[in-house]
Amino acid sequence: MTSQAAPGQACPAHHGRKPLYGPEFAADPAATYQALREHGPVAPVELAPGVPANLVVGYAAALDVLRNPSAFPRDPRRWQAKMPPDSPVLPMMMYRPNCLFTDGAHHARLRAVVTDSLARVDPNALRVQVEQTADLLIARFARNDEADLLGEYAQLLPLMMYNHLYGCPPELGDRLVAAMRGIFDMVDPERANAELTQCMVELVTLKRQRPDHDMPSWMMAHPARLTDEELIHQLVLLMGAGTEPEQNLIANGIRLLLADDRFAGDLSGGSLPVEEALDEVLWTDPPMANYSASYPVEDTDFAGVRLPAAEPVVISFAAANNDPALAGQQRSGNRAHLAWSAGVHSCPAQQQARLIASVAMEKILDALPDMRLAVPVDELVWRPGPFHRALTALPVRFTPVAVPVQPDESPGETRWNVQPTPSSSTPPAVTSTPNPQPSPHEGRRPWWSSLARFLRGR
Repeated sequence: MTSQAAPGQACPAHHGRKPLYGPEFAADPAATYQALREHGPVAPVELAPGVPANLVVGYAAALDVLRNPSAFPRDPRRWQAKMPPDSPVLPMMMYRPNCLFTDGAHHARLRAVVTDSLARVDPNALRVQVEQTADLLIARFARNDEADLLGEYAQLLPLMMYNHLYGCPPELGDRLVAAMRGIFDMVDPERANAELTQCMVELVTLKRQRPDHDMPSWMMAHPARLTDEELIHQLVLLMGAGTEPEQNLIANGIRLLLADDRFAGDLSGGSLPVEEALDEVLWTDPPMANYSASYPVEDTDFAGVRLPAAEPVVISFAAANNDPALAGQQRSGNRAHLAWSAGVHSCPAQQQARLIASVAMEKILDALPDMRLAVPVDELVWRPGPFHRALTALPVRFTPVAVPVQPDESPGETRWNVQPTPSSSTPPAVTSTPNPQPSPHEGRRPWWSSLARFLRGR
């Protein structure tokens, strides 16, 4: 039976467990992590009313768990069997036949399909695709003097990128984007999930009939020979993991650049470029704050805590990254954070995710050089929930500008043309798409975009 504890209060059946839900946690998760550290590197929490777990808040302890899948496997089915079917955390934690919830040889087989297919995406072609998609989105609101950069930009861009990477026909792509947004917005999520599944079934059917140069087709052709069910779950995992966290990374990065004095100066003042702002966000406010649940095979003594068998052990990437034991470390250029997880389950798309976020940030800052937050930074509202670090909106103001988008620069026009498959087993590289001509913006480029392009030699 699900507890009736009020939001923000610990369930009476689990005294001493800190809740990771409700507006109080969303507004100031750092205070909760600080209180949890009094228990040591592992602390008792509630993910939702009546859902106990242990949260790993220490950096070293998190690495120990992530690097030891034999003692901390990912398959949640023993835990799931004891959960009520309406538990709010089940959609994020329930078993699915994909590489996130599997271990050993099964996991290696599924993950190889993902990594080998991602290896076929050329970063130069991807960069051009992101730039064109960003231009299209920015042009929709740049003539106004205000926008919500979350709903109108950061949320849409990753969804549209996956639409392109998946080779969706326009009508199917529109439905796929709408369904994924419905799941994120929790607007009739059952209907949205059903629509998402139907879209994936149609996409897989289409690609079986007419394979193309895209992720679904590459995954179908992989020697692992995925079943349609496995393929659908892999595609949903990739799109979910690459859209919600990605939008949070973009939005949180823009927020940092606009609100933090270290990024507010000009080049002569020594301000940090976009790439270093991304590192800062991944350390301090990772888009997935708490996740990567594992389930001990048996009752286990770990870090001074007795961990019950099959009860979730959740990694707090946010708390571990900000472990006081790391306080003396230099973070500029240091990418030893856990935002991408670690071990055999680390994110396989780190390179692509980082590229999409950095280009998205560069493009918006370049197009709207006098952009500023429309409200004080401490009035921005964070979405509740145990897993993500996500804003509800990112309102900004700026001087209206015209951002031209040429017909031949439409994101739907770009093709992921692949060279003939070589005789070796190495996946073929995607042919780079020619770089578009620079946008004819008048006036001086903002420091952040100019410096980023200089460092790339462009």
